[in-house]
Amino acid sequence: MPENLADAVSTLKSSPVLCGERVAFTGTLASMTHHQAMELVDQHGGTSMQHVGQQTSILVVGEEGWPLEPDGLPSIKLEHARQLHEKGEPIRIVSESEWLKLLGIEPPERKTQKLYTPAMLFQLLGVSVHTIRHWERAGLIKAVKKVYRLPYFDFEEVASARRLCELAASGVKAEQISSSLQKLHALLPNMVRPLAQLEVLARGAHGLVFRDDLGLIEVSGQRLFDFDPPDVDLDQSEGPSIIPIRPALVNDTADRQGWTDDDWFREGCRLADENEITHAIEALRLATIGNPLNPSYHFHLAEALYRQKKLHAAIERYHMAVELDHKFLEAWTQLGCVLSEIGDLADARTAFQIALDLHPDYPEVHFHLAGVLEQLGEKEHAAAHWKRYLEFDQRGPWAEIARERLGDT
Repeated sequence: MPENLADAVSTLKSSPVLCGERVAFTGTLASMTHHQAMELVDQHGGTSMQHVGQQTSILVVGEEGWPLEPDGLPSIKLEHARQLHEKGEPIRIVSESEWLKLLGIEPPERKTQKLYTPAMLFQLLGVSVHTIRHWERAGLIKAVKKVYRLPYFDFEEVASARRLCELAASGVKAEQISSSLQKLHALLPNMVRPLAQLEVLARGAHGLVFRDDLGLIEVSGQRLFDFDPPDVDLDQSEGPSIIPIRPALVNDTADRQGWTDDDWFREGCRLADENEITHAIEALRLATIGNPLNPSYHFHLAEALYRQKKLHAAIERYHMAVELDHKFLEAWTQLGCVLSEIGDLADARTAFQIALDLHPDYPEVHFHLAGVLEQLGEKEHAAAHWKRYLEFDQRGPWAEIARERLGDT
């Protein structure tokens, strides 16, 4: 089997598998662009179509983005295909995976079940790393596996969560999303995860919110309660810098003195999700005071300090995290990135190499290390890591950079 999709397309000969078939596509494809998919149809003896009509025999539903319009309704193509199907027209509605299986093609991304780290998802989907972490804490997405604390997520699940939040943020009601997903499920019975994700969401006076063990939390990260909270001035421009007294973790206005280090950690993460970085740093410092031997506390404090452009303070906290847990992969990686940012390339290289010694298949570390090696003038060593990165990612922005560095434009 060809090593990558481009090789597959270039080497395939006309096949009767799609002979006489007229194929259209809807939704965002995860494995290729619509133009590439249409070329693939032609390669296999079929005819690609821009629109769905009575002559359409197959409609392929993309797996990166549901075929839903901005108002939450099913796409025009999908709705037309559904109507034709109900009238008894011989049109098949299949998922992208089913279509590729029909062609006997398995894109490179699928070889590892399309598992991606938060940093790779940021490159592919534009969802920030701290948002990925927030979604995981809220229960909207779940890590498929973890390697030394480094979570790997299913691409489709995160893409699904992103679409849910986009629709919610644009004001689409949960009832409309549910109705559309039920229609999709009726046509594609294997599409169960988006429905399960929607069950994580609750519909209330505040709109779409997540449910977690502590109560309700909006898409933005704001925690909600079933009672009227006391009025609190969040913009305290005068007096000492303190964390606003808000019952984010308890259902009353109990004194903060009773909070545990884990309470402060959760509060710090929530405040960071809301971009209240100064208050987040104070909460996370209190968490580390309560439990100075917890590497996760130091790591999240480092992340918040970095977001406030306090690079040297962040570096010190990343060092604390890896000293407490030598196998903390994300801490080693972030440490290397910040060291590289301040121009300490030698130490950055060391940090990245330690991460690779722990986990040789860590994609973004190969990417970052290649960049550092190039700056150090070690072109050949850098090329090896650019190539290694491309084994994990062939279509994202980082993949384009890697190919450019290798001269494969």
